Amino acid sequence: MTAFGRKQPLGIQGREKMKAIWNDTEIANSDDTVVVEGNHYFPLSSVNGDYLRESETHSICPWKGQASYYDIAVGTEVNKDAAWYYSDPKPAAAEIAGHVAFWRGIEVSE
Repeated sequence: MTAFGRKQPLGIQGREKMKAIWNDTEIANSDDTVVVEGNHYFPLSSVNGDYLRESETHSICPWKGQASYYDIAVGTEVNKDAAWYYSDPKPAAAEIAGHVAFWRGIEVSE
């Protein structure tokens, strides 16, 4: 339940092969994503860690918990805070533990 008393949607297992691409570079590729609030969360094992840089940014979601961020670095280009994850999600979001989602110009598609 949120602070407003609404139940949040549960994650849906993605069935299609999804890719996350930025600057013509594949950052992640998986047929085992979890979709929450329209975002595909990729298993960390499907993300190319060579492109991830820890960020000091954090935010709070009332029902998922504290999010941490990665910058995406491809060549000399850096996309600040373009990926996020919940290292210790609240019980309602337990299914996205160990998963990463993307935004800020990262193209997520089949």
